Amino acid sequence: MAVAEEVPSSQPQSDRLWSIETNGVNPIPQSERHGRPFDMFWIWFASNIGVLGITYGAFLVTFYHLSLGQAVLAGLVGTVVSFLLVGFISLAGKLGSAPTLILSRAAFGVRGNALTTAVSYVSLVGWEIILTALGALAAETVLARLGLRPGPLVLAASFVVVAGVTVVIALLGHATIVRIQQWFTWAFGAMTVMFFILEIGKIDWQKVGALPSGPLLAGVVGGISIVMAGFGIGWVNAAADYSRYLPRSSSSAAVVGWTTFGASLGPVVLIVFGVLLAANDSTLATTANPVGALGAALPTWFLVPYLLTAVGGLIAAVLLDLYSGGLNLLTLGVPLARYKSVAIDAVLMIIGNIYVLFIARSFFAPFEGFLVTLGVLLAAWAAIFLADMWLYRLKDGYDEVDLYRVAGRYGAFNAAGLVSFLVAVVVGLGLVTSTSPAFSWVGYLLKALPKTLASSLSNSSIGLLVAFVIGGVLYLGISPFAGPSHRPARSSPGSNLGRG
Repeated sequence: MAVAEEVPSSQPQSDRLWSIETNGVNPIPQSERHGRPFDMFWIWFASNIGVLGITYGAFLVTFYHLSLGQAVLAGLVGTVVSFLLVGFISLAGKLGSAPTLILSRAAFGVRGNALTTAVSYVSLVGWEIILTALGALAAETVLARLGLRPGPLVLAASFVVVAGVTVVIALLGHATIVRIQQWFTWAFGAMTVMFFILEIGKIDWQKVGALPSGPLLAGVVGGISIVMAGFGIGWVNAAADYSRYLPRSSSSAAVVGWTTFGASLGPVVLIVFGVLLAANDSTLATTANPVGALGAALPTWFLVPYLLTAVGGLIAAVLLDLYSGGLNLLTLGVPLARYKSVAIDAVLMIIGNIYVLFIARSFFAPFEGFLVTLGVLLAAWAAIFLADMWLYRLKDGYDEVDLYRVAGRYGAFNAAGLVSFLVAVVVGLGLVTSTSPAFSWVGYLLKALPKTLASSLSNSSIGLLVAFVIGGVLYLGISPFAGPSHRPARSSPGSNLGRG
């Protein structure tokens, strides 16, 4: 039964616009709850409007050999289904008041959760590095078109600007992020439409119609998997970080719906446009600078708007990664204020970008390996998190005191969650492959299968889907017998567990 609660009409002192947010990984008390479910639309639309989504459409044509209909289906299913997971995990933020990886302690134990938090942190830092590097490369390309000589100095300056803007916004925190993402949505959404208008003439409709159909496993399933890994699966570990401030009286359906719709809308359109362009230009899927390549033939007058659109869309995603990465560090026990943990994250991003921008020579191989390998781990984690939420939290809520106590009801280690995760990961990684040398060790289970079947499965990235199913099913089966206490939760002081 819902309990009436007073929600502040304005932002609390701890989370004010243009001020550094003072909350860390603590539960957000009732007195500080504010915002509307529709705010989730701004946050997730802006962070997924980047033109990099066009590259995923190119992947579907170039690497998975899909026809137009197959590619549209793979893009739609992969995007919406994966972001639906983000929507449901966002619901946990409203119910539990805490960041995503703190809430994850209910399924893995307070100490056992360190394993999955470390996986989450590596994923977030990896995305920060990749997206910031792409933003710097795009800026260098556009500046070269405007007359600056490309080279290390221009590239370094581009990186400093992109990283600097991102870090400042992430340091300020939640309230500023919500407002900035609202501005980004309007600005970059409008300029992306203009980009489509200017690029539509490059589409060769005859070649689009002649795209051959690809195989089911290696083509359609593989395409769905890579889209899921690149979009929703890459965000599941951050979902509750942005919904934890919402009042508990907020509609649960609205939280899930606005998150899923806002996050999916841009990528679906971008993927379809990428498919249409790639039918006539396969290099969009293989270039080391995909965002720069998309702007190479644009008219000079649109170069600055394109630069703002391309780089701004990437910044909108990176600042969420930085913010959530800082919360992950605090969850791991780093004794710092939230803004200081974000600063540590920024340093790691800088170090990673030095390698990506000035040492590495390819884009797709390490990117694909990163997506698929980390995607398997995050898919397994998400399935277990959601299974735990469905079994226990929707009814009984999260205990906002015991989430921080080793001696509490969640225990130090939850055997059900940890066993389910490890089994799902071992099987999932054994059924995927990567062209990147760094990830050449995966796919070990495929060697025991018939050659034809192994070949189809290796190109399908089906291990991601298998890991999700195994993780969820195992937890549902094991948890009632091996999990910690599941008596109804109590709330922390200053909050209530009324349900909307």
